[in-house]
Amino acid sequence: MLSAEDRQGLQQLFEDEASRKWEALGLSRDDIAAAVNAVDAWVEANAASFNQALPEPARSELTAIQKTKLLYLVCRRRWEVT
Repeated sequence: MLSAEDRQGLQQLFEDEASRKWEALGLSRDDIAAAVNAVDAWVEANAASFNQALPEPARSELTAIQKTKLLYLVCRRRWEVT
């Protein structure tokens, strides 16, 4: 799990990026904090499942950072996140 400080920083980053892009969020700061916490908890709970989904030899040869980067790139492309 991320530290409380890291989660707070992610919340601020999320809010700042939405503001910079003039995106309305329609959520309170508490709602955004709860969402950050939920995503962090989901990642923690599903990390092993993600790793098991990778075929060999990627599962054993890629580092945790490389696997994370791969997941990030696939998610970014699927939803065209910039």
